Amino acid sequence: MRLRALLDTDALGLKLLGGEDELDRTVRGVMTTDLRDPSRYLSGGELVLTGLAWRRNAADSEPFVRLLVQAQVAALAAGEAELGSVPEDLVVACARHRLPLFAVHESVAFATITEHVVRQVSGERAGDLAAVVDRHRRMMTSGPAGGGPDVVLDLLGSDLDLRAWVLSPTGRQVAGPKDAEPALTAGVRAELAAEHLAATRTGRRAPHRVTVGSTTYSLFPVRGRGQPSVTPPGGRALQGAGAGRDVRETVLSDWLLVVEADAGDWAEERLDLLYGVTQLIAVERDRRDAARTVRRRLAQEVLELVQTGAAPAEIAARLRVAAPVLLPGLGAAPHWQVVVARVEWEDGDEQTGRVAQTLLEEMLVDPHATGPEQSDRIAVAHTGEEAVALVPLPAVSSEHDGSEAGVLAETLLESVREPLSAGLDGDGRVTLGVSAAVHSAEGLRGALEEARHARRVAAARPGRVCAAGHQELASHVLLLPFVPDDVRRAFTARLLDPLRDYDRRHRAELIPTLEAFLDSDGSWTRCANRLHLHVNTLRYRVGRIEQLTGRDLSRLEDKLDFFLALRMS
Repeated sequence: MRLRALLDTDALGLKLLGGEDELDRTVRGVMTTDLRDPSRYLSGGELVLTGLAWRRNAADSEPFVRLLVQAQVAALAAGEAELGSVPEDLVVACARHRLPLFAVHESVAFATITEHVVRQVSGERAGDLAAVVDRHRRMMTSGPAGGGPDVVLDLLGSDLDLRAWVLSPTGRQVAGPKDAEPALTAGVRAELAAEHLAATRTGRRAPHRVTVGSTTYSLFPVRGRGQPSVTPPGGRALQGAGAGRDVRETVLSDWLLVVEADAGDWAEERLDLLYGVTQLIAVERDRRDAARTVRRRLAQEVLELVQTGAAPAEIAARLRVAAPVLLPGLGAAPHWQVVVARVEWEDGDEQTGRVAQTLLEEMLVDPHATGPEQSDRIAVAHTGEEAVALVPLPAVSSEHDGSEAGVLAETLLESVREPLSAGLDGDGRVTLGVSAAVHSAEGLRGALEEARHARRVAAARPGRVCAAGHQELASHVLLLPFVPDDVRRAFTARLLDPLRDYDRRHRAELIPTLEAFLDSDGSWTRCANRLHLHVNTLRYRVGRIEQLTGRDLSRLEDKLDFFLALRMS
């Protein structure tokens, strides 16, 4: 389609701000991004949609536009919702580089423009298959005619004779055709998800073809915001160090479209159609992600209150707000569990809290359930390094203590270990800790500490994907308050006083170094990055700690003694 056609569509609400002489350019795809440098995801000919979150000051516009021009995009469309209007510096930069610029009215969703472009582009490429794409689009919209991805997949079966499913990154079925027999088994789904994650990590170009038994499947990535929605047959694969880093940020959260067919010999028109379908499904994925905003905000508020030592009454008030959202229709106040997750890469230079947040939201859904409904009862917050889930449980009766109710650590990993191990690709780890159920605001701080301790137990185990529950914790969390004060003082003085004295004399920061080393699970790389030190400097400090105390920080017993001393000090 031509850029000129976009202006002729009133429903898109586009206003031309520059580039009138370039309106005969051809649009071959669409991409939504707020990355400061999205060029690695561009293959040329895209209409780029941006909410301008990348722009911090006027100086940012020129390099952003220059990157788009170098990638040979067709045009840029900037939303007015963030700043109220498109800034003049962006208008000037686009005019300088002859890049057509549109303003998108705040009342128009980017999803509306995306759907329109996909429908038009797919229609022009696929010819007589355009009607199928149009029917898919109509079924994806809200209202009586809607039906979500399941209806799209049914139409793929009825119109193109293709059986298809949408899977989460862990292999859970998000959508599938009605009455599909035989259905994809849990084992097949896990294997397909694992193959998809491994292929994505290594930069192989989609679609990925996988044979399971005697059946061949083609796997198409369903990308969210900030990533290319369409990867044409001649498009560029994600590869290289920079792309690898970005892939790691999303590989554990992207959906995939599974088609029971070998796409290796498909005509370009049919491939284009399937890429268009993934983009329509991506719109639905983004809509569901947006619906999590309220639950995430509630979890973040509760987490901040708990971590800052707020009064139980204040925490209880936030929980009363959260309970109707997370457990609609439940009369009694629920019990709560806390689950802590961390994703760690070998180089230790990533802030992975958001990755862990998305992954934990997926893992807490019953793997045997289909569709997104159960995720509507999960609230997950994140810090820079970890995700924290607040899981509501129906209040147990007085006949039960709740000890066997709720989330079990190892159960979380039963169906996801294989695909996650493939997604981590020998480069990272996922560790989880699960608390016991608590029934009051007073118990949440202890539950959070319990879940974090459990995660540390999991981190001490071998393997790429590990979890531990509250049942596996040593009892020190409960015992420490009952240790007599004179015993506590003697124990901590024997271990920590030599370090404190040395720090006072030399300003060596041995105590902070010890805390960071234990908090990093004894990882030299992660601890050095956290303290902004060279690894050799860290090794010198740890050696000094060992020399002053006569302890060996490579021994679990000595690590535990130091940990307890710091906890009691």
